[in-house]
Amino acid sequence: MSRQLIFGSLIGLIILSATLFPIDNDVRAFHTKAERALLRQVLQGPIDSTIIFPNALHCEGCHGYDTNHYAMVDFFGNDVNVHDDWRSTMMANSAKDPFWRAKVSHEILVTPDEFNDAIETKCTSCHAPNGHYTALLRGHDKYTMEDLLQDTIGLDGVSCTTCHKISAEQLGETHSGNINFDTNRVVYGPYFLPFAPPMAEFVGMEPLFGDHITDAGLCAPCHTLITEPISTSGELIGTTFIEQATYHEWLNSAYEQEQSCQGCHIPRLEEPVVISANYLFLEGRSPFGLHELAGANTFMLGLMKEYREELGINALPEHFDATIAATFNMLQNKSLSSSLDWLGVVEDTAYFQLKLTNRAGHKFPSGYPSRRLFIEFVATTEAGDTLFHSGRFNEKYELSDEDAGVEPHYTVINRPDQVQIYEMAAGDDTGNFTVVLEHAYSTLKDNRLPPRGFSTSDEAYDTTRIVGRALADENFNYENGEEGSGSDVLEFHIPTLGYEGQVLVVARAYYHSLPPRWLAPIFAESTPQIDTFRHMFNSMDNAPVLVAEHVLSDLEFPSVSSTSDPVAARLKVFPNPTTDGWVEVRATEGIQLYRAALYDGKGRKLREWEGGLHGFQLPAPGIYYLHLSTKQGMVIKKLVRQ
Repeated sequence: MSRQLIFGSLIGLIILSATLFPIDNDVRAFHTKAERALLRQVLQGPIDSTIIFPNALHCEGCHGYDTNHYAMVDFFGNDVNVHDDWRSTMMANSAKDPFWRAKVSHEILVTPDEFNDAIETKCTSCHAPNGHYTALLRGHDKYTMEDLLQDTIGLDGVSCTTCHKISAEQLGETHSGNINFDTNRVVYGPYFLPFAPPMAEFVGMEPLFGDHITDAGLCAPCHTLITEPISTSGELIGTTFIEQATYHEWLNSAYEQEQSCQGCHIPRLEEPVVISANYLFLEGRSPFGLHELAGANTFMLGLMKEYREELGINALPEHFDATIAATFNMLQNKSLSSSLDWLGVVEDTAYFQLKLTNRAGHKFPSGYPSRRLFIEFVATTEAGDTLFHSGRFNEKYELSDEDAGVEPHYTVINRPDQVQIYEMAAGDDTGNFTVVLEHAYSTLKDNRLPPRGFSTSDEAYDTTRIVGRALADENFNYENGEEGSGSDVLEFHIPTLGYEGQVLVVARAYYHSLPPRWLAPIFAESTPQIDTFRHMFNSMDNAPVLVAEHVLSDLEFPSVSSTSDPVAARLKVFPNPTTDGWVEVRATEGIQLYRAALYDGKGRKLREWEGGLHGFQLPAPGIYYLHLSTKQGMVIKKLVRQ
């Protein structure tokens, strides 16, 4: 901060001196020779010609906080500078991430020594790409964790020049850390005719327009990871395993035609924003990308904020607070939508439907294999006694009823010891579940929610497969018989246990980035990196994040003797089929209709009514679904207009 204040004061003196003293003949539109020399001293001068990737420090002077409040402020005057938004993200701190370092050491510990250099070199290709590729381009055949710890270029993580030096050649065609960089002294940006002299003078790089900088293919090299499995006996098996395929999941979605990765993770301001400090004559550029780079891992952001000094992270607490807030917003408001409906009671069983719809442009959860979404479903009596509880977890946030192996995918949950977990689970060459990524040989289960438009016939399906019982679930990624809904309907059939009276039902969806079950095999070992992370982890609250919650509080379980008359039979919608589209709704005595919604054959909501409904007209010939909510449960009627 003191450096920025000195720099800001310096600029002020330069501007003042320009008004008091004559300007020499060697003047440019922005600074004199003397001013440039002074600025080089403050900015440490242009980078050495042997350096391919400048650190973010070299970008901060122009693209950091502007003390004049002229550059990188939005319409309302809020600071939106690129450097401070980036510096507290997972990408900025990818090389300092203590969990990543612990996991690399764990992989090394449980695999033969002959693979050590290859594993570390592969891991650093995405977590420390600038250092990794500098070493390889200079002729080294490896870049290990020891190399990284001595390299300020590598420790800069996924820095400014990581993305802005990616070439347009083979964009989207590479994977597993194979990044195609332009090693000329250029950087690419999204704007035509960039104002080049400051960057050329003070950093030694020429800014160029490159429309590929907003293309999702920019993310492909690191967000699809294909590994070469090592057997539990310590030998290369000779096959490959899809560990992560976020980019390919996006390819297999409707978002491929609608929105790039950057559209969500670098959200745009449409208003003009001046993108460089210290030049008061610059005009704003539009659209402006907010470098929030938010994902879903709020836990690790909180841990790195707490231990930023020990980890050598220069982001301030307020920077982390902003990134954590953006990440919670992404996770809780932009990732999942849901609904919970009561279908009524028949004999001794109450029926519910929970619908979850993925709003992300890839699977949810996506990325690192530890991440999961699980469902908690609780029904309690008026007195507070528990009738049913699925998805229980203890004070350590361990799922109490999770299977020792891999919990299967469910279409119906009717026992408390069943819990729906949306996850990817890997198996080793013996068929057992494993968290050792180098041992991952086969996918035992992948029922993560697909993105909208996801198809089993897409050319990218070979890297994005649905595995396990979800593949046979007619409600998983299907709605009204059509594939690509991006949703799942999970039914709960819970015993009433002879209870009659008011019931409170709560359904919750939780996201967990580092569940205890996944960490247990790692924490069972000891390396300096694992021990360091264990200490940090144990001091933090690893609570799963609530991403959706529904409460049904005005329900009443009838006596068993009265439940033989299903609600659906006491609700009439006629005529059906209808020729002119007009239908009437009639409920027999004892049925009170308090909400209705009409959907078309593709599951799009067309109309909604609060309170009673007596009649309406279907808009056009076709198939429709009328959802009728009553105090005795929900009824769905299929309607046809001929």
